[in-house]
Order: sequence, then structure tokens, then C-alpha cells
Amino acid sequence: MNRDTFVQIRARLGKTQKVLAELLGVSLKAVQSYEQGWRAIPLHIERQLYLLAVNQRINGQAKRRDCWAIKQCNLKKECPAWEFQAGHLCWFLNGTRCECAGAKDWKAKVAVCRNCEVLTSLF
Repeated sequence: MNRDTFVQIRARLGKTQKVLAELLGVSLKAVQSYEQGWRAIPLHIERQLYLLAVNQRINGQAKRRDCWAIKQCNLKKECPAWEFQAGHLCWFLNGTRCECAGAKDWKAKVAVCRNCEVLTSLF
């Protein structure tokens, strides 16, 4: 995640730097450093920020579109996203059956998911 995306998501959440720091469990200085580009955004912070953005309710409803519908997936019944009915959280789950199935860790998986329409459509 780059600093511009971090700032954009914070703005969409409507949170101050201080409130976002509390939500992420980091210091205010850390959030300021992420936004200025002085410090790389750790993968666990990126993951938490995506989760907050995806679950934000707008007009009383969260934006949720299932990956298997977006991608017209034929492997959905073999996928953890289908098993847990978390098609809007496929980017969060390892072992999914789409093009990121070979990813063994979060870093490799999120590199694919950052450009996937499932994740980008959620915020």
C-alpha cells in the first residue's frame, strides 16, 4: 500500500489521524509517518485498514459484492471464501482459488489483490 491509498482510505472512513491511530493500535506519529511517506506501511496495518474500509456502513448498509459473482468463478465450492460465505473478504483469506491461489503468505497474496476488482470495488 502506498501513502496515497492510505490517505484516501482514511478520508473515506472519515477519521482523523488520531482516531485512525487508535483503531489501528498504533501511535499518532506512526499514522503521520505513513501519510508523509516517511515510514513504510506494514502489511498488518494495510490488512486492518482494508478490513475497516470494507466493513464501513454507508446509509446503514455495507458495500458487499461476492467474488464468485464478480469473477464468475467455477471453483467457488472449493474455496474458503465460499465455505465461509465471505466473498467480499476473499482478499483477507489465504487459500482462495482465484489467481492468487498460489500465494503462500499475505505479502504475495495482497500484491495480486491490490489490483483485483473484488477489493477495489469495496471502497
